[in-house]
Amino acid sequence: MQERSSVDELAERLRSELNRYSTGGKLPSSRALVEQYRVSPVTVSRALAQLAAEGLVVTRPGAGVFRAVPRTTAAAVGDTSWQEVALSADAATDLVPRSVDASGVLVSLTEPPPEVIEFTGGYLHPSLQPEQALAAALSRAARRPGAWGRPPMEGLTELRSWFARSIGGSVTAAEVLIAAGGQSALTIALRALASPGAPVLVESPTYPGMLAIARAAGLRPVPVPVDPDGVKTELLADAFRATGARVFVCQPLFQNPTGAVLAPERRGEVLRIAREAGAFVVEDDFVRRLVHADAGELPRPLAAEDADGVVVHVCSLTKATSPSFRVCALAARGPVLERLRAIQVVDTFFVPRPLQEAALELVGSAAWPRHLRAISTGLKTRRDAMTTALALHLPELSLPHIPSGGYHLWLRLPEGSGREAALTAAALRAGVAITPGRPYFSAEPPAGHVRLSFAAVAGVGEIAEGVRRLRQAADEVL
Repeated sequence: MQERSSVDELAERLRSELNRYSTGGKLPSSRALVEQYRVSPVTVSRALAQLAAEGLVVTRPGAGVFRAVPRTTAAAVGDTSWQEVALSADAATDLVPRSVDASGVLVSLTEPPPEVIEFTGGYLHPSLQPEQALAAALSRAARRPGAWGRPPMEGLTELRSWFARSIGGSVTAAEVLIAAGGQSALTIALRALASPGAPVLVESPTYPGMLAIARAAGLRPVPVPVDPDGVKTELLADAFRATGARVFVCQPLFQNPTGAVLAPERRGEVLRIAREAGAFVVEDDFVRRLVHADAGELPRPLAAEDADGVVVHVCSLTKATSPSFRVCALAARGPVLERLRAIQVVDTFFVPRPLQEAALELVGSAAWPRHLRAISTGLKTRRDAMTTALALHLPELSLPHIPSGGYHLWLRLPEGSGREAALTAAALRAGVAITPGRPYFSAEPPAGHVRLSFAAVAGVGEIAEGVRRLRQAADEVL
């Protein structure tokens, strides 16, 4: 965040001084700008790239940076109103909607302004990301023989083998596809397993991005309630019988947003119920590598205990590394694997080989286990700081479960407050971004909730200040 601010500040200063140069005039060298403004070469490079993107300067390799010829006339403004008819003319009869509501996803993807503390983020703060290890892995990967060639459609065999071993059980490399991140893999899975118009069972509450995927595919999400021990299996069986659904999507480990872990006695029940219904279980194992230092031994993925091809397993490296490191495994056995593979090939061809090679370099390096230990400790410290601050300053927000993995807390608002949207807006005015609970429910929510992330902030000091600002917002609306 500090680097971004420095880039914006330098770009603004250079923008204001462009009139000192004639059209086509050469700007000082990058080295001169580094010395003049006392910033890093990276900051200078990014600031100049920003001006180039705005059409204010032109970069000529080997020659330097020059003031661009100013635009003399404004581009004509066209009339796009015709698109309203074209995009919605047949909407009433569409089986699959052409409009997609991405609002629930954008909450965790959109960066707030620099002065706003981010309790909404779904990825690690840069201080927790393995930036040096990623850079080294990418550098080594680029020098691998054939690194820039076309990879196998299913993914590199070595990488598929690594994912198969990490899933465990009898899963083999032949049953793993490499996909471009968990969101892409979930999209492929739902398109493969359910026809437009069909019901799909989902945990309630659940990840808004998954609900958006289902609705964009024309599916009907049917909620099955979750408690601190995971999905309620008796209600899962009822839902299968009532709807005839053939798919259940779940997060058995550190569920988003509740943080629940599926209890041992329910794990076999989920597989049995789905098998008897002739249905698939899509297991989104999204934060297995974001375990906290006090978690103890983790349960194996459901896929490791499934011999009958009930489970379609999704696990990604993205959450534990960087939002741009979109490498994921999609594992399944039986005829469904060929359908998953076909959809992936049609949609994306394959994941770029340099990224797959970099993933192999990263997970095979000594830096990888060190990084996992570091984020395990760092996330626990942040979680403890947030829970302590909430208990001290916001006791009226109920925290029924403190997770030992993942990156967020799920809080229930006081009974009868009905002020979820108001609290979210007041918090933003106070300088802290929080996530409202409504988008996590596919039907009417039982109460008001908010989700607070502790992974995207700079540290415990920022957490304390964010909770203080949230207290200010709560005083205004609750």
